[in-house]
Amino acid sequence: MQRTVIHVDMDAFYAAVEIRDNPALKGRPLIIGALPDERGVVATCSYEARRFGVRSAMNIKEAYRRCPRGIFMHPNREKYRRASARLHAIWSSYADAAEYVALDEGYLDVTRSARRFGGARRIARLIKERTRAETGLTCSVGIGYSKTSAKLASEEKKPDGYFEILTPQDFIDLIVDRDITVLYGVGARTAEKLYHAGIHTVRDVQNNRERLAALLGDKTGRHLAELSLGIDDRPVTPADAADAKSVSREVTFQKDTSHFGYLRDVLLLLSFDLGSRLRALGLNGRTVTIKATYWNMKTVTRSRSGESVDHPYEIYQAASALLAGIEKSAVRLIGVGLQNLSETYARQLTFDTLGGERERRHAERLRARLLDLQRRYRVDLRPALQDETGELLYHVIDLMQTRVFPTTPNGA
Repeated sequence: MQRTVIHVDMDAFYAAVEIRDNPALKGRPLIIGALPDERGVVATCSYEARRFGVRSAMNIKEAYRRCPRGIFMHPNREKYRRASARLHAIWSSYADAAEYVALDEGYLDVTRSARRFGGARRIARLIKERTRAETGLTCSVGIGYSKTSAKLASEEKKPDGYFEILTPQDFIDLIVDRDITVLYGVGARTAEKLYHAGIHTVRDVQNNRERLAALLGDKTGRHLAELSLGIDDRPVTPADAADAKSVSREVTFQKDTSHFGYLRDVLLLLSFDLGSRLRALGLNGRTVTIKATYWNMKTVTRSRSGESVDHPYEIYQAASALLAGIEKSAVRLIGVGLQNLSETYARQLTFDTLGGERERRHAERLRARLLDLQRRYRVDLRPALQDETGELLYHVIDLMQTRVFPTTPNGA
């Protein structure tokens, strides 16, 4: 039986939510990410801003250069999560299986459910109608025989569009003369290799299938060759916490910092946030990793493996030791992550309820360190540590950098 897959993609989601909630923004170039005098990148922007050449992931200062009259805003991720939860509930009601790859994007397998709802086209129409009626937002919908074809279809008629690609031949006819970046998984680095080899279009990929293995390796080369012919057997797979390969938290500072005591304090807060996330997912991990990007954009990572951990203080201890081993130079970004994950059980972590009998010592040390941070930086950490969006935590980290603080004691 040929599968039927629907791909739903919201139109400029963050910007659309802000415009919905503040109609005065309608028709104006809205740029979500950071303010022009801050560090950061564009998370998304309205279609009016895109006419000036502003794009997602663009440096915020470049976005300001291109669109100085744009309206720049910080993202309100909690508001976007609430809108996303409603969207996912609508979409899932029509699917045999739903795979959400972002707050505003998902794949729906409707192979069997299409019969109950009068066909895939009717499901697509109902999704668009209900999305608009119940959230005040628009989406683009594509129907395909695979995930790749459905995603390509949803991108054909943006915004507020609908398109279908129902056979591999339809897929090939549509993309054969397009740039190779139209194929799933071809990013800038892969594209550069292929361009250098004289492979620029999908047709070039089809005509050079035997060279792909030498250029990209057997697995990637074979996958790319199959995609160029419209072959994609990947199933629509509902996300599961156990599927995660790693979980991490990082922050970019408003100003570079050479104060490693401050960096150690930031790692403590990021470790708390990371540990809270791991416990909510019911996961622990064996490998703690830190990442630092210096003033000159040089990035280093350091890792330490051992017994499985999920307690914030254990994560912090490992991260702090790793930090001590890197070059002491001005840092613009610091992050901590956990890899080699496995399942435990889901549980909640708060400022006041840290662990049980087995973890009492870690809990006491963590609480003492957090209270010490509050005293030294003159900040109340409780709201930030209880904020599931993480927005308040990053605000506190920025605030801490502006405060006078002594060096963190060694071995703390």
